Amino acid sequence: MTMTEVRTPEKKSLLKMEITPARVKREEIMHLSRQLGAFVHAGLPILDAVRILGEEAKSSTLRKVLVEIEEGLRRGERLADCLDRHPRVFPDFYRGIMRSAELTGQLDVVLDQLAKYLERDLEARRRISAALVYPAVIAAMSVFTIIVLAVFVLPKFKNLFESLDAKLPLPTRMLLAVTDFLTAQWPFLLGGTAALALIIYATLRTQGGRRMRDAFVLKIPYIGPTVRIALVERFCRVLSSMAGAGVPLPEALRVATQSLHNLVFMRSLSTVGDAMMRGEGLAGPLSRTNLFPGTAARMIRVGEETGTLDHQLDVTARYYESELDFRLKKLTAFFEPAVIVVMGGLVGFVAIALVSAMYGIFGQVNV
Repeated sequence: MTMTEVRTPEKKSLLKMEITPARVKREEIMHLSRQLGAFVHAGLPILDAVRILGEEAKSSTLRKVLVEIEEGLRRGERLADCLDRHPRVFPDFYRGIMRSAELTGQLDVVLDQLAKYLERDLEARRRISAALVYPAVIAAMSVFTIIVLAVFVLPKFKNLFESLDAKLPLPTRMLLAVTDFLTAQWPFLLGGTAALALIIYATLRTQGGRRMRDAFVLKIPYIGPTVRIALVERFCRVLSSMAGAGVPLPEALRVATQSLHNLVFMRSLSTVGDAMMRGEGLAGPLSRTNLFPGTAARMIRVGEETGTLDHQLDVTARYYESELDFRLKKLTAFFEPAVIVVMGGLVGFVAIALVSAMYGIFGQVNV
């Protein structure tokens, strides 16, 4: 007779309770896809592959997810059905591609394609983040310098001039007027800022507010065209991956549209789906939205006419990936001097106020 150890669930203290469920990073999903594809390609059963990856997972959240997937597989469920229980971990397009991959028997190939897609997506996000780091650091350091000079240095000059019964120079008086106003009115300014932030947050929680925000972003000079290219690249990349995996085009179009998270694009692309169901194809309706460049529409049309839509979508995605990289470099080249000029002007004005105050002191002493 064998003894079975019964473990009572460990009670979590209040400090250990999870307020919000932890998320799994895209990078972890990329590595998981690549490793799982390698195991399947080597002939290892999917159940054993999931169990091994669950045991080796460094993230406790991912380990828990893989344990639940393993339990589902042991009950005889399909892998895609197990993934559907974790929509916060596996995006819609990922689960849709995996479902088609199981039906076509190309699970290892599709997993490798998904890993490559996630790697390209992560690289694009890194480029965007890297493009914003330098201007953000310059702006933060400039603001910090201005605050230190205005709050701690200028008041000492003010007290000194008052003791000398002298008149402060105009730049110094202007800066002190601003700092005095901020010091006296900061509770009202803080409350007004908080109220405005709450109003904006509440507005953006509505469909109309999100649509206004997305439309506004697309119209911002320099930024809008870059965001448009990024959305076109992502749409083509997801649609190519799903079409190549054998997902029906209407379903692939729906998932690729939802992956954009931009209501202007999503609303326009919903009409593309309707037109495609009426037999109008894909390239023509995409061109009529005025959101896709003519080059993208022509390349997609070639894919439709030659029966190589997934390949042409991949070529289009790679083309706009290069275009996005170029625009990000151009955007960075524009913003870096602009931030330096603006912040340099502010810091320079504060410096002029300080220097003019010092010369004023010297003038009063000499007199």
